[in-house]
Amino acid sequence: MSAKDAPPPLPEPLLVEVADSHTHLDLQSGTVEEALVKAAAVGVTTVVQVGCDVKGSQWAAETAAAHEHVHAAVALHPNEAPRIVLGDPGGDSSRHGPRQGGGDAALDDALSEIDRLAALPYVRGVGETGLDFFRTGPEGIAAQERSFRAHIEIAKRHGKALVIHDREAHADVLRVLDEEGAPDRTVFHCYSGDAAMAEICAAKGYYMSFAGNVTFKNAQNLRDALAVAPLDLVLVETDAPFLTPAPYRGRPNAPYLIPVTLRAMAQVRGIGENEMAEAVAVNTARAFDY
Repeated sequence: MSAKDAPPPLPEPLLVEVADSHTHLDLQSGTVEEALVKAAAVGVTTVVQVGCDVKGSQWAAETAAAHEHVHAAVALHPNEAPRIVLGDPGGDSSRHGPRQGGGDAALDDALSEIDRLAALPYVRGVGETGLDFFRTGPEGIAAQERSFRAHIEIAKRHGKALVIHDREAHADVLRVLDEEGAPDRTVFHCYSGDAAMAEICAAKGYYMSFAGNVTFKNAQNLRDALAVAPLDLVLVETDAPFLTPAPYRGRPNAPYLIPVTLRAMAQVRGIGENEMAEAVAVNTARAFDY
């Protein structure tokens, strides 16, 4: 195994226990149990396992049912909805294989299963859903938006948090939330907006969850957003195995690396890491109602 592929070392443990508000254990190496033990060793004692398609959402629900400190979020990823409707013969090897489109009826079937899963008590969120104009072209926007609106309705009906994936679609995500009426608890996962958008989210009571990319040199916009976001609306996440924080960027991410990102966040805010950890621990429990 090359150094680039090797897992980063364990950071110094946090003194205040926190949660990883968004992770993908099914895409990480090793077992769930190994990941949870490693995370708990550094003070990350709770994780929110997030589904991106029907199969992944079923797995998230099953994993949460089997582990007290795992909570599930279930959804069709914004890029999944156009694949279901239109097909994707080439496939996306990072998450999905080739698929033929099944039209709106297939999307309805998939949404029905997400609705069923969202009713389960150990499913605490509906997501990640939203809009992604980076990977999906104009032909897929209608399917994305229809799926997003359906997820908002599901989250509200079941009283679950809404977990938003917003990539290069800020204005449209905010528009759809306004049009549909956002759930009481709405989380912008891997927050990617600027300080001005953070002020809009704050005014609406939306949670902003920051990932390892807040440590990247070219991410001053994220640090500016974190600096103005109300502390009681800030969460921390890994989005593992993606977005590994500096100085380990490019190596596999996992929940045990939350302390690296949290310490960087505390520096941006000009507060101690314990104060930062206490805030995100309370916020995550409130956001996901556990």
